[in-house]
Amino acid sequence: MTTVRPDAGLRLVLGSASPRRLELLGQIGLAPDDIRPPDIDETPRKAEVPRDYVNRIARSKAEALVLADDEVALCADTTVALGRRILGKPADVAEARSFLEMLSGRKHRVITSVAVRRGARVWVKDQMTSVDFKRLSRIEIDAYLATGDWQGKAGGYAIQGPAGAFVPSINGSFTGVVGLPLSVAVGLLTAAGYPVYGDAP
Repeated sequence: MTTVRPDAGLRLVLGSASPRRLELLGQIGLAPDDIRPPDIDETPRKAEVPRDYVNRIARSKAEALVLADDEVALCADTTVALGRRILGKPADVAEARSFLEMLSGRKHRVITSVAVRRGARVWVKDQMTSVDFKRLSRIEIDAYLATGDWQGKAGGYAIQGPAGAFVPSINGSFTGVVGLPLSVAVGLLTAAGYPVYGDAP
């Protein structure tokens, strides 16, 4: 990966309305200068596999933003993959229930792609994590759905919320499952010349 010379004058634009991504950036001391979620069509293409899908959407988000010369954009997209099937954000509680029933007692993948853009150049990298779900009872599913925590979450759940009790183990990046793999984000921002750690040598 070619790295651009650091520029202390760069402004960081977060191309996401996700409070979780904002909180994760805060964990490493980064506060975006602006939050500018792009409006794009996130419909999967016919026969599109999950990894290709998230990389395409993350890149499309970055390319859709209007940036000034001194701005660098950070965008991301997360999906839950059950085999070749893409489990996006459920449209309603019935679809959320269907997703949880499919995930119950099975391993699945959570793929988050990060895209960083500076000028016309875009860096994209994904992080894939295997997540193990225990077998869920109807009572557990009903109780979780009643919390409303499934809304706006890929696969119909959030590992950092009540659904964390459904996950005995993961193999990969916890922050990637939440929605922004920090190691990937820092690597791409650094490659784009954004001074993640300030003016430190």
